[in-house]
Amino acid sequence: MPVLPSTSAQVERLVELGVPALAGLTPQELRARAAGLPDDGGLVVVHPALVPASALTQLLSRDNRPGFVVVDLADLDEFVPVEGVEVPDRPLYLLRDLDRGDDLRSWSPDEAMPEIVGRGRTPLTTSEGISWLLQQPERLEPNHCFMTIASRKPKGTGRGLDARTPAIWIGGGTGRDARQSKGAPKVGWCWAGNRHTWLGFAHAAARVA
Repeated sequence: MPVLPSTSAQVERLVELGVPALAGLTPQELRARAAGLPDDGGLVVVHPALVPASALTQLLSRDNRPGFVVVDLADLDEFVPVEGVEVPDRPLYLLRDLDRGDDLRSWSPDEAMPEIVGRGRTPLTTSEGISWLLQQPERLEPNHCFMTIASRKPKGTGRGLDARTPAIWIGGGTGRDARQSKGAPKVGWCWAGNRHTWLGFAHAAARVA
């Protein structure tokens, strides 16, 4: 896998893409939010409290086509980290040792979650997956896209989780999103029990504040 740029270079990339404006910050203020992050090869992640996943999606790009959220995932920002996934409480943090999870293609989210955890790894949230593609857009390839199963929507106290699991793939120009989806980065969802030959399960070694 291509090596990620330095932490400072990744922050500058976020500045260039327009993250400060979405966060209501100046470029200097965004840089200040990254103060103290180690430069150890990790990915700089934009916390959803700084910029919600739905807004961050619009900064994705592939072949000059902007990213978008499917129309039936309008509640994307209500998806939160699942139990056991601890996201650092700071605007920008790091993820170490990313893997797209290609070897888990054709697994369902329900099957992949215990496998990832059993390997001592952590699945990615949707904001983490988007942050990865902002730095390395080439990681989204035809038939090699990925799910972000650390994000799920609670149905309510004692009612479990919404069965949808977010994923990021390349729009095929069909369905209700056809006009904007052809070739564009697409944040959508799949059922927790379904398998897909073209979706892996992105995971990492650790989160670092």
